[in-house]
Amino acid sequence: MDKKIITVTAPLLPDLEEFNVLLKEIWDSKWITNNGSFHQRLEKALCEYLKVPYISLFTNGTLPLITAFQALHITGEVITTPYSFVATTHALWWNGIKPVFVDINPRTGNIDPNKIEAAITPRTTAILPVHVYGKPCDVGAIQSIADKYGLRVIYDAAHAFGVEVNGQSIINAGDVATLSFHATKVYNTIEGGALVMHDEKTKKRIDYLKNFGFASETEVVAPGINSKMDEVRSAYGLLNLRQVDAAIEARQKVAMAYRKALRNVEGISFWDDIPGVRHNYSYFPIFVDAERYGMTRDELYFKMKDRNVWGRRYFYPLISEFSTYRGLESANPANLPQATKMANSVICLPMHHALSEEDIQRTIDCIAK
Repeated sequence: MDKKIITVTAPLLPDLEEFNVLLKEIWDSKWITNNGSFHQRLEKALCEYLKVPYISLFTNGTLPLITAFQALHITGEVITTPYSFVATTHALWWNGIKPVFVDINPRTGNIDPNKIEAAITPRTTAILPVHVYGKPCDVGAIQSIADKYGLRVIYDAAHAFGVEVNGQSIINAGDVATLSFHATKVYNTIEGGALVMHDEKTKKRIDYLKNFGFASETEVVAPGINSKMDEVRSAYGLLNLRQVDAAIEARQKVAMAYRKALRNVEGISFWDDIPGVRHNYSYFPIFVDAERYGMTRDELYFKMKDRNVWGRRYFYPLISEFSTYRGLESANPANLPQATKMANSVICLPMHHALSEEDIQRTIDCIAK
């Protein structure tokens, strides 16, 4: 057995000496949280990098979702996808909102706009799509439906850091979009996240909500929570922003190597880049056709693991199959054939900036031979 474990991801880490310089500055200031200078600098830097007008930093990627529904006064039912990480739907549940699942487009893994209208009821107030694996949703079609029925659109853009379509940031779509800066993401602040919005009024309300609702020392204007990003992680994030483009370039080379080696492997399929899209190569999912490949997805997954190549069946199971949600009418597998098929055939291969040529080849050999 190969001894070295090839992990599915690896954190992008700033230079330790540079980080220590910023830590010294934080220690000297004795200001470690509560909208300090590094927090403000990172918000500004991210607005510039992501080409968005306003951004609010959070301590993780789930709290921006929870806060978005509060800020936009979302109630009743929200149409969403079962093919995502559970935090997407948990944020609805925590707000007392009923998730309504619709199927996905098998060519993208994203919510299928053609399935949305049939799921709309008088209780529907919003649509919650996910840019799965960083692949852009059909934002034009989704917005047209939202405009027709007077619905809000909240994008879970956890995977879509830096993704652009024809030079325009995908994160600008919808009423708001949320980001995750978890250690496993293309860009990380160890733990962290953000909300992207279009106007100063919404930015101010969200900033109140993430800080207990305080508008001043003596005035509380909303029942907020405490979800601010601290100065240490803000400084860490500033340094990581300097090297994220190089990391994305390294990831692209990994994707190109996988595609070249696996393109003609019978029973294995994957997605190519979309013309006009600046991808971030956050994940590299392959899909296993057991009949043509001669091995099931799970057999391949465990074969890889036996060789210490750690892929991930991401997203499996579907959110709709977990006990919290499986009782919902929309969670019936018969309603979700494409999502069910994808969840049962996917393996995300190791994909990060630190993979060596040997790591890539060993991963390929597990699948191609």
